[in-house]
Amino acid sequence: MISVFELFKIGIGPSSSHTVGPMRAANQFLASLREAGLIDSVSRVEARFKGSLAWTGHGHATDRATLLGLAGQTPEKASPENASFIVEAMHKSASIPLAGIRTINFDTNRDLIFDRATPAGRHPNAMTLSAFSADGALLFTEDYFSIGGGFVIAGDAPFQRTESVIIPFPFRSAEELVARADSEGLTIAALILANESALRPEHEIRAHLSLIQETMESCIDRGLVQDGLLPGGLNVKRRAKALHEKLLADGSGNMVQPHRIMDWVSLYAIAVNEENASGGRVVTAPTNGAAGIVPAVMRYYRAHCAGASAEGADDFLLTATAIGALCKMNASISGAEVGCQGEIGVAASMAAAGLAAALGASNAQIENAAEIAMEHHLGMTCDPIGGLVQIPCIERNAFGANKAIAAASLAMRGDGTHQVSLDKVILTMRRTGEDMHDKYKETSQGGLALSAVEC
Repeated sequence: MISVFELFKIGIGPSSSHTVGPMRAANQFLASLREAGLIDSVSRVEARFKGSLAWTGHGHATDRATLLGLAGQTPEKASPENASFIVEAMHKSASIPLAGIRTINFDTNRDLIFDRATPAGRHPNAMTLSAFSADGALLFTEDYFSIGGGFVIAGDAPFQRTESVIIPFPFRSAEELVARADSEGLTIAALILANESALRPEHEIRAHLSLIQETMESCIDRGLVQDGLLPGGLNVKRRAKALHEKLLADGSGNMVQPHRIMDWVSLYAIAVNEENASGGRVVTAPTNGAAGIVPAVMRYYRAHCAGASAEGADDFLLTATAIGALCKMNASISGAEVGCQGEIGVAASMAAAGLAAALGASNAQIENAAEIAMEHHLGMTCDPIGGLVQIPCIERNAFGANKAIAAASLAMRGDGTHQVSLDKVILTMRRTGEDMHDKYKETSQGGLALSAVEC
């Protein structure tokens, strides 16, 4: 089981696998040092990034995130406003407040290593953290793998964990999920809620769902009022504020001319992903690179759909959790592993299923909505220009959100029967990712990342 608490996490941008994951790895590293009683003996720490973390780590703020993590900051509590000041102070002082409790020397040129020559190993997002004593002796070292969506695996731990809690309705496929829900007379959302309730009280689950929704809404609203250039050197200008002002000024409101709804949905997604690109607070859904799709479709549901309710919004997220869990269990949500089909495609699939559920679709229609959205993102590469989560990532979220709404609408016009199952599409996504050349998997060595420069 992959919980809604795991799939929807609050963190800072620009990347779940390259920013949130490395910060979590640094947190785990500190915990290991504490458990071993070594924290007071550490004189130097080295971070070595490999694979995709080495190729696009600078653009994804991997170095900055690791420094923050080593200083004791966590993705959930780190302040986007203060993060830059904290990192700048470390650079100026050539030191780190290790775990926030003691200062050690830190030479960024020596101790932050972007190693593009050494194979990554078990996963393309790999990093090694090492602690040394004052005399240079190695005290502790560990490999970490950021496997997408902020999930981190240490050492040789299995990517798929063994459950320690018995849940009432386990499932490994969409076919099994729908069959179990139908046989019990449950919606997919109700089934997921029952599973979540085996882990914690329902009031805690509802509180987390509310927090996630509030964070998503706040992120959109912040993005609508910010302007200026996004960081990183591409000189990408924020568009959400100007677009919002134009939509408000055109006199049509939110509901006139049906195709104008697409502009509003695009606006919501762009607002989130501009916040993400600037290092703001977002909800990993299921990744930061695809963080705008679920919030945009959720805002569409709240602002543009008659009969929208708090219960429907909860059902949206619970249903989306089921789809995201299936994609993660049976394929991947890591752009460095399967390309952007595993990020934008999965987020669109989750949003399509969630919207269909919130609008009262049957379980079969929900599975169909998820399948349609995922199917039409197959083969999408991850080729960010300059290693930055800006071009084409921001606009891809806008299109992913609109495709999710179209998928939900199309599925609800049918009875849920269709030729290709969601399980087959997820399997195809995994196999396509395996066949995809590494230069198209978040390394910025192919696709638009090179073509834009050549042009």
